[in-house]
Amino acid sequence: MAEVEANGLRFHVQRLGAGPRTVVFLHGLVMDNLSSWYFSVANSAAQKADVVLYDLRGHGRSERPSSGYGLDEMVADLEGILDAQGIDGPVDLIGNSYGGLLALAFAFTHPERTGGLLLADPHLITEGWGDLMKNTLHAQGDEAIDLIAKNFATWKGRHSERKRNKLLLTARDLIYGTSLVADLEAAAPFSDEALAAISCPVLCLFGEHSDIREQCEPRFRRVPMCEVRIFPGCTHSILWEATAELKDLVVSWVGRPV
Repeated sequence: MAEVEANGLRFHVQRLGAGPRTVVFLHGLVMDNLSSWYFSVANSAAQKADVVLYDLRGHGRSERPSSGYGLDEMVADLEGILDAQGIDGPVDLIGNSYGGLLALAFAFTHPERTGGLLLADPHLITEGWGDLMKNTLHAQGDEAIDLIAKNFATWKGRHSERKRNKLLLTARDLIYGTSLVADLEAAAPFSDEALAAISCPVLCLFGEHSDIREQCEPRFRRVPMCEVRIFPGCTHSILWEATAELKDLVVSWVGRPV
């Protein structure tokens, strides 16, 4: 485990493998941390690439400030971590759920540092997205926590009751003890012009039955150099419902010619 100071905070960072590409894995929100990628895909990808994983602010073993959970701050965190690791050249970003949204936002603001994007059922800020996140994470209170716990109970690396309880405590602390919900609610929608400005190759994956596919897929198909693939039978949780297939795809993608 390594601790890295970036953007005024302390982050838990793991670095694996070696190769001609540097690949950064980005996890989802609340009941997630770098272990979701670590236990599923990242170690295999590290056979072909220099792999970086980190816990987002407030998650896992990274520092949990009371505020600063907007997308701009998250992008600045990623930039700071790359700088702290001495990574100057373009990186590939692989993001799951909210991690896909973060990867996309980084590509908007730092096109010169982004070599390619692989997005697994990524969120996309559209009209009403902030209200949806608020209703899901805050208005339903403990009911939302129970739903989150049920959805994530079988994730690899999290089979023990102790680990699940720790994740639940993290979720409660984030939802009720930080500005996370308010920051998500205040997020501005992505414009078609911004999506059209993405200049790197994008591979976007959606679960056939994902609850965000209908709203997000058509807009991603407008992104230049974007290939969209559908995972049959999957919901939003491609990472856990089709782990082997996703791992093979990621390994092939990071091993492509530089």
